[in-house]
Amino acid sequence: MINKPFIVGITGGSASGKTSFLKGLIDAFSEDEICLISQDNYYKTIDQIPRDEIGVPNFDLPETIDHHQFAEHIRQLHEGKIVETVEYTFNNPNAVPQKLVLRPTPIIVVEGIFAFHFEDVAEQLDLKIFINASNKIKFQRRMTRDQLERALSPEMIKHQWEYHVRPTYREYIKPHKAKADIVIPNNHHYQKGLDVVIGYLKGKVANLAPN
Repeated sequence: MINKPFIVGITGGSASGKTSFLKGLIDAFSEDEICLISQDNYYKTIDQIPRDEIGVPNFDLPETIDHHQFAEHIRQLHEGKIVETVEYTFNNPNAVPQKLVLRPTPIIVVEGIFAFHFEDVAEQLDLKIFINASNKIKFQRRMTRDQLERALSPEMIKHQWEYHVRPTYREYIKPHKAKADIVIPNNHHYQKGLDVVIGYLKGKVANLAPN
């Protein structure tokens, strides 16, 4: 039985670089050392997602997330319990959701744009990391990503950015930057910051390993 795990929360605005930062972090540890639990798998069903004035679903709002379930699963992992859930496929009818089995490990990483906003999630975090990038760079990254990966038109990307993404960042994400333990600048690269975090968490793993 492991000791109580160390819980790391990671947030930042859309296209700030959280996904690539997380990959670098997770890859530095074995499966027995680190577990990732992502907010993305706790979205509500499409009929519960609010729509904006022109009928576009707005996934960039706190009420789209079942944060009580999210918080409960984090709590169960912290108590040493195995958590079973399913992958959220963003209502893609062609995607078959995968069963996810999350196992308690010395380091648990909690990821999501609202990870610091939800009190029942934030209160469980031992370390808060904020990935930061300028609006200009985030918009450029999102424009490239959403055309390639989500087949969205430039017009739709601009609409979502202006009416969904930016207002959410200002109201629900940016205010928590000042409360973060570590802010990782990522206008161009994050490697030095990532190396510091990995080194710190390696020390935690050594201390939290089974007796």
